[in-house]
Amino acid sequence: METTNLKIAIIGAGNMGGAIARGLAKGTMIKASNIAVSDISEANLAAITAEQPAISTMSSNIEVIKNADIVIIAVKPWLVETIANEIENKLDYKKQLIVSVAAGVDFSKLVDLFDTDATLFRVIPNTAIDVMQSVSTISALNATTEQQEVILSLFSELGKVFLVPESQLNAFMSLSSCGIAYAFRYIRAAMEGGVEMGIYPNVAKEVVLQTLRGAIDLIEANESHPEVEIDKVTTPGGITIKGLNEMEANGFTNAVIKGLKASHLK
Repeated sequence: METTNLKIAIIGAGNMGGAIARGLAKGTMIKASNIAVSDISEANLAAITAEQPAISTMSSNIEVIKNADIVIIAVKPWLVETIANEIENKLDYKKQLIVSVAAGVDFSKLVDLFDTDATLFRVIPNTAIDVMQSVSTISALNATTEQQEVILSLFSELGKVFLVPESQLNAFMSLSSCGIAYAFRYIRAAMEGGVEMGIYPNVAKEVVLQTLRGAIDLIEANESHPEVEIDKVTTPGGITIKGLNEMEANGFTNAVIKGLKASHLK
């Protein structure tokens, strides 16, 4: 598939659709003028053009998919069937790739809604896609290796991508799409602990964020297991091991694992 002049249609300009549109426009693979977005909300469309005036916006889903090479369906799961009923007979399944970011709508359902010959992708990003730091987990159906590479390259501009079997999508969704909320909850908890110890909230937030950045950079630079880096900080009889043991006594690791498993769709 020729990638130098790809045209992207995005149905849905809400949090995820808008973030994808803005992110792609900031990248190098797709020209902003080759991105078109449809939505029933004029406010959502206006928010996109305010930041990226070159992106085309419209209210018609049928119009937005015309001439598109890739059609991204970025609506809530319960709206996918409505969208499919509207556009399924207007798509060229030999030329257009369909990408769904609707969680829980599996390939068997998408095939029923569209066509058995459709080239389908499911993509599960997280909200950090808005700052081009998402984890996007991707599965493919009826796609060639070349088509897979196009979609992987597209979402690589918005963060890290992982191509996985559909059977693993829900686990990745718990770890990343839900997981980003769990990371925010840790940040909030650490801030509250800092405040209790006498640090102003805004300062506590800066300290926690920089600490997390440092932890990420260390583990990536050293290509190490987290426990290796923990061992470097925990001296015998020291305060760090006391803090870790107190967290574990209150179920820290178990709470994280149970939270992930509770959010795992089966």
